[in-house]
Amino acid sequence: MSSSALGNEPEPTTQPSNHPAPRHPKMALAARIALLVLLTAELMDILDQSVVLTALPAIQESTSAGPAAVQWLTTGYSLPVAIGLITGGRLGDLYGRRRLLLAGTVVFTTASLLCGLAAGPGTLIGARALQGVGVALMIPQVLASLHVTFDGHNRSRAFGLYGAVLSIANVLGPVLGGLLTEADLFGLSWRPIFLINVPVGLAVILLGHRFVPESTEKGAGRPDLAGMALSALALVLIIFPLSEGHLRHWPLWVFALLAAGLLTLAVFLRHQKNKQNNAPLLPLSLFRGGQFPGGTAAQLVHGLLCGLFFMTWTLYLQHGLGMSPFHAAIAFVLLTIGELAGATIAAKSAGRFARRLPQTGVLIAIAAMAGYGLQIAAGQADLTVLGMTALVVLIGFGLGMVSGPLADMTLAKVPHDSAGAASGLFNTAMHLGIALGTALTALVFFATTSGSSDAGLNRDAFLAVLWWVASLLALMWALMFCLPRHANNQTG
Repeated sequence: MSSSALGNEPEPTTQPSNHPAPRHPKMALAARIALLVLLTAELMDILDQSVVLTALPAIQESTSAGPAAVQWLTTGYSLPVAIGLITGGRLGDLYGRRRLLLAGTVVFTTASLLCGLAAGPGTLIGARALQGVGVALMIPQVLASLHVTFDGHNRSRAFGLYGAVLSIANVLGPVLGGLLTEADLFGLSWRPIFLINVPVGLAVILLGHRFVPESTEKGAGRPDLAGMALSALALVLIIFPLSEGHLRHWPLWVFALLAAGLLTLAVFLRHQKNKQNNAPLLPLSLFRGGQFPGGTAAQLVHGLLCGLFFMTWTLYLQHGLGMSPFHAAIAFVLLTIGELAGATIAAKSAGRFARRLPQTGVLIAIAAMAGYGLQIAAGQADLTVLGMTALVVLIGFGLGMVSGPLADMTLAKVPHDSAGAASGLFNTAMHLGIALGTALTALVFFATTSGSSDAGLNRDAFLAVLWWVASLLALMWALMFCLPRHANNQTG
């Protein structure tokens, strides 16, 4: 379904000579509401990945959760998401993207209510896992619906706003979690971080049913149940040991599961090759040419550097510089401001610069990371938020220019019939990257600190992290050469 189906106003065929034709068609009200609904669904997911982090001490105290339970409050959410994204995306192709979006939102909203009412850690972990199932159904439909609903200038603008939402939510989650927990609304302590999803989720359900257009694959066949089972098993066997390995000091079973996961992945790909003419879970035609695979690989690296950077930066600010959680939150807000500015530039450019825009953002982030590393290496143990403001904002600005254009150009030539599968795989790349980045912290950060809160050790460890992150940014910049060079080649 194109943007015209949502009532985007066409350009008049004639114009008075003193009123030149508008450069781009305006987005109609129904399209704006549909876009708002889709972006709000994405916002709920990204916020709930991180909003729990700053509330963990309060949750642990009130529920008597042990260390393993605390870990599973995040793993229990992220694992079902990563496992189910490809399946959720393909189900949207087959049975309707709006239908799956609304079904996933119902599951997510119900699970959020259960999280807010949970009395013990077991119930809370189970509800978090149910949230993850809802997200796996809901989130692939966001990118897929943006891809099939909007076109031209409105498409680039929609993906630009998508990037802005990602930029805000990634950093706002820990800040919002801390503020809501500390506010202790109605004496509920940490519970409002989940209960706030209930009215927002209901709004998404009601407005989504009214304004988001339905879209499905033409002549959809039966779902590839064997492919779904194989993909889920492969992702479990890969992501679970990566999530748990650094906590368990990398025992032998971790590597055995990883090997089994890679073997299962090979079986899955062989199965998909044999299913290409019979409604496969993952159409291999997506990998013809370099645009989709190159962009998805860049997204994987993007997730990897985010998983590595954000966790270790929090520890550096509080252990390495002795900042309070409040002052550390201010640093995150500065990064958010920079990301929002970069995403705004990307949205306003509306795809005119093709790959040059996100590549420029990556170069800005690399330069700022290098500057930040030099600042830390200068031995500034008393570095303040004010002293790092310019570089932190620049890092955020560069990263903010990446997400929206990367998603737009990666999916640009994907056939509408495969939009859900492509969106699911693209989102899976981010989650798999985050798992890899989290695992990498054991090698490049905790290997130096050994879990110590010593300020000097934490500063040295984070300095090493910055060079790793800069190298990953350089790799992402190189992968972006697979994306279109000229704006008029973005869609095919």
